[in-house]
Amino acid sequence: MATGSIHTPKLNQYLLSSLLIAGVSIGCYFISDLVGYRVVAFILLLCVSLLAILFDILPVLFAAALSALVWDFFFIPPHFTLQVSTTEDAILLLMYFVIAFINAVLTYKIRRAEKLARDKEEREHIVKLYNTLLNSLSHELRTPIAAIIGATDNLNSNNNLTPQNRFDLVAEISKAGFRLNQQVDNLLNMSRLESGFIQPKNDWCDINELVYEAVHRIEENTSQRISININPDLPFFKLDKGLLEQVIYNLVNNAVQYTPAKSSIQISAACHADVLSINVEDNGPGFPDAEIGQVFDKFYRLKNTRTGGTGLGLSIVKGFTEAMKGNVSLENGTNGGARFTIGIPAETNYLKNLKNE
Repeated sequence: MATGSIHTPKLNQYLLSSLLIAGVSIGCYFISDLVGYRVVAFILLLCVSLLAILFDILPVLFAAALSALVWDFFFIPPHFTLQVSTTEDAILLLMYFVIAFINAVLTYKIRRAEKLARDKEEREHIVKLYNTLLNSLSHELRTPIAAIIGATDNLNSNNNLTPQNRFDLVAEISKAGFRLNQQVDNLLNMSRLESGFIQPKNDWCDINELVYEAVHRIEENTSQRISININPDLPFFKLDKGLLEQVIYNLVNNAVQYTPAKSSIQISAACHADVLSINVEDNGPGFPDAEIGQVFDKFYRLKNTRTGGTGLGLSIVKGFTEAMKGNVSLENGTNGGARFTIGIPAETNYLKNLKNE
């Protein structure tokens, strides 16, 4: 199929072109006495132009030739014959052929040029994203790998290490492995989003347990104070536990990465008319107002921030939340810091206490 045409089989394009020319010709036949056969030519040319925008070049050329023959046979005197009685009409018919064909060819070439320009722009965008990803991963993957290799070499080659030294080296390996695992998880999750095959598997879950599990994965490797303020009587929610846990994990981990040591991070949740609302806020520096609208973009990192990070964490938050038919927003707090708010519609069940009976 030619570049830039709609995805219609070639045979169907010929059929649709013929039907359109036939339909317009029948309509024009009944009004030809009012508008004159020369106006009919303009109407048929308009149909050919529309087809040139939608279809391949060969069906459009076929439509142009067919429309010229129809115009000659049914509208140019004498009617119902291909004979042309006057020199003026013969010139008009010839010009119609030429204009219809030129129109079809030029429209096709313009459409093809636009498609090539779009493809070039998309390739440049992909190359830019690829370079951004490589630059980020060159630091984010190499740094923890180097830490693991260095600590492992010390453990293997240095026999004079004290128990505290060994403990510190093992802790360093653990933190580096945790950081490495984070980046691999983000890449896998972004791959899932890009594939478009994320289908939430909803089941009843306890939001308290889910949040504590997400936080437990982080608090062993951070100095920030993470507090959870969720009413224990919050109902069960029917949603995808895995997706929501990853959303909360990424939000909290983002706060951990970009707030000073000993900062405070608060997590709260509430139920508003079968909508689960989760807030993650901190008392860090917050976000520049000019960049708030871009923080959920893939590979986007705030300007003038320290090196590190692939810019995938918050884009995954947005993708997973929207996959659950929810939304996420960001605003700076009145007293400083950032506040992320998630809203996800979900079925609720207040019989959660039965699980302990």
